Amino acid sequence: MKYKFIVHHKIITGIILLAVLGGGYWVYSAFIKKEAEIVYILTRIEKGTITTSISGSGQVSALNQIDVKSKVSGDVVLVAVNNGQEVKAEDLLLQLDSRDAQKSVRDAEANLESAKIALEKLKQPADALSILQAENLLAQAKETKQKTENDLQKSYDDGFNTVSNAFLDFPTIMTGLEDILYKNTISASQWNIDWYASQASSWEEEKTALYKNNVNGTYSLARQKYNKNFDDYKAVSRSSDTQILESLILETYDTAKIIADAVKNSNNFIDFIKDVMTLHSITAPSAVATHQSSLNTYTSKANSHLLNLLAIKQTIEDSKTAIANADRTIAEKTESLIKLKAGADALDIKSQELTVTQRENSLLDAREKLADYFIRASFDGVAAKINFKKGDSVSANSAVATLITSQHIAEISLNEIDAAKIKVGQKAVLTFDAAPNLSVTGEVSEIDTIGAVSQGVVSYIVKIVFSMQEDLIKPGMSVGATIITDVKQNVLMSPNSAVKTQGNLHHVEIFNNGLSRSKDGQGFVSDSAPRKQTIEIGLSNDEFTEIVSGLDEGVRVVARTINPTAVTTQTTQAPSLFGAPRGR
Repeated sequence: MKYKFIVHHKIITGIILLAVLGGGYWVYSAFIKKEAEIVYILTRIEKGTITTSISGSGQVSALNQIDVKSKVSGDVVLVAVNNGQEVKAEDLLLQLDSRDAQKSVRDAEANLESAKIALEKLKQPADALSILQAENLLAQAKETKQKTENDLQKSYDDGFNTVSNAFLDFPTIMTGLEDILYKNTISASQWNIDWYASQASSWEEEKTALYKNNVNGTYSLARQKYNKNFDDYKAVSRSSDTQILESLILETYDTAKIIADAVKNSNNFIDFIKDVMTLHSITAPSAVATHQSSLNTYTSKANSHLLNLLAIKQTIEDSKTAIANADRTIAEKTESLIKLKAGADALDIKSQELTVTQRENSLLDAREKLADYFIRASFDGVAAKINFKKGDSVSANSAVATLITSQHIAEISLNEIDAAKIKVGQKAVLTFDAAPNLSVTGEVSEIDTIGAVSQGVVSYIVKIVFSMQEDLIKPGMSVGATIITDVKQNVLMSPNSAVKTQGNLHHVEIFNNGLSRSKDGQGFVSDSAPRKQTIEIGLSNDEFTEIVSGLDEGVRVVARTINPTAVTTQTTQAPSLFGAPRGR
């Protein structure tokens, strides 16, 4: 925003005319406030490299003793150096039994090769044999469906025959049941069922009534179902619609069940009455034996038809299920053939490429683990002590050897917060009070696992191995170390001064338009205030902050704002019209 202060001109004019000797003053006073403006210093969002580091100080050591530790467990199969022997960096010290790790590498190599072959095969067009095989599978699926449909049609034919056979016997059974129960062949004065009941009611009245009611109920239901079923059967022919045939088969199956129940209940009723009569020494007339013989015949016939109808019913259900399965198989084989002829899908290729990458990573991991079984010197020096001999068992994290080096190292003290961010292998830059113009690179070789407590503050010693020898550096010299903890390359960056924070949110200020150069040319002014642009930040150091999202490369943001200050100009006294003022 460009602010202008209004310029006030206050002119106080006094004219004093004296007729006598004297002088006059024209006093002119002006208080002018210069125009003031808010100046914005802008910077562009650019890509670059952000490095984060932790600094500490310590001393240079002349000799360093480092315990070389095993990362894995295993039995020692080779000791490659003797105590006191000079070694070079990466020289083998000990070798552990690595057969399992070697097998893991071989398996990883085979898996990778398999994934690569699968990828190459996926990219190739389908060969004639594969297409022919797919076509044959589709044809087989269609043939299976056709056969199943034929079987189903045969089941309907067989079902109609089974129903027809059932209705050859059902009328006889139903008529026979009616004669046995509701004719007066035993006593001229009452139905047979009532005669049977009267033979036992004097001794077993409740049971007799229960049996009799059960017989009446099942016979009545059987008669009702039979009559309807028989009418439906007479209305259907072998050439009727399959749904009608299936419905008739199911109806007849249900009728067979209730007829079988009616015959069974009638037989049970007569058996019960006969047992009571025998118990009380009452001789049963010959008609009772005749009735029982007929009921046994009816039971055999009813059960036989029931089993046949059940078999047909199940066959129809199985055939329908088989047809549905065949339809699914045909759809699957059809789609497979189309896909085979069209070639590999782009997503399938991408997926297989990802599998190859995963297998490559697995192989790298396996090789790294295999390398852990070969314990090597981390720098040039002397193998002061080898702690194991051939055949010994080594546990993970055990110190297998002690290396001593004349190479310079820096021992840096860090607090617990900084030490937690340090890892072995991180690079460092070392500077020295004694050699201000010298800097040496190094690498973190060791971090204390147990800190030292002093006045409630915990500190850890970090050892940094020099990457090269410098004759200027002497043991005991003070050293400063900057340990690089993270590096991100080719990321969007903003100066820290441009990033504003409110609570958990971050933003920068940007202008859409309306910018012009300030009068001094050092920045920009605008007729409108900048707007806030919310951003997501990542890594940051003392100078720059990574912009993860919210801005694009090249966007100009406000890095600094110069607010206006009021400036008062000089006060001027104009000369008198009659000469210079007195007393000056």
